[in-house]
Amino acid sequence: MTRNRTKLEPLDLVFSFLGGLVLLFLVAPLVGMVLDSSGHELVRAGMDSEVQRSIWLTLWTSMAGTLVLAIAAVPFAYLLARKEFLLKTLVTAVVNLPIVIPHSAAGIALLGFMSRDSFVGGAGEKIGIQFVGGAAGIMAAMAFVSVPFLITAARDGFAMVPERLEKAAMTLGASPARVFFTVSLPLAWRAVVSGVILMWARGLSEFGAVAIIAYHPIVTPVLIYERFGAFGLKYARPVAVIFLAICLVFFVAFRWVAAGIGTPRSAQRAGAGDIHAAR
Repeated sequence: MTRNRTKLEPLDLVFSFLGGLVLLFLVAPLVGMVLDSSGHELVRAGMDSEVQRSIWLTLWTSMAGTLVLAIAAVPFAYLLARKEFLLKTLVTAVVNLPIVIPHSAAGIALLGFMSRDSFVGGAGEKIGIQFVGGAAGIMAAMAFVSVPFLITAARDGFAMVPERLEKAAMTLGASPARVFFTVSLPLAWRAVVSGVILMWARGLSEFGAVAIIAYHPIVTPVLIYERFGAFGLKYARPVAVIFLAICLVFFVAFRWVAAGIGTPRSAQRAGAGDIHAAR
């Protein structure tokens, strides 16, 4: 007999109450920050050219770093999902390492790796790429701390793709590259897009690593901290509210777009069509 899930059991009420506490913990500080900011403060902060430049810099560097690293991260995630190799557990741990280490430590590590005296920094200087104190350094810092989210999401997506579909395509004459691009990737597309969104969103909020490797040009998280330290909460809060609102709009929009593409049924049809096309 099927249990009626519309009826709330005592345990459901307990879980709902606990969930409400979690939601209150997450929402209350943000709502309070918005309510404590007057319209005049928000307009003044929004018209500030420094705020506008920092928001634009934060948005495009985070997205650029995400897209550039995704070129290598997505195939790497497929490898982790499909292949067994020596020290795979260690490699997986290294991939997730940026999540657990202090981001100030990540910034120091990147600074030593990309300084003007290092091989990478010196090579970049020769071709006009400035890491320390430049947009390239901001992109690198954001990508370093956020790429585990993309790799993990894409790996889980590829792991859910039935291997029999890939083997069927190869049996029909498709090359491994064609199988990846026409069968595996379309079927895991939703997870890959979700990982890209998560990586981009995490990069937006990065402060510690960015502040060490490229304090200027100034991104919005650094600007918020700088204004709080120099002028106090009253001047930092409106910038935080505006940045929060813009990030929320972009995040919801990207999620909405991702929900409309790569649906399991359409992906299954695409994958099946590509398998037949391999004949």
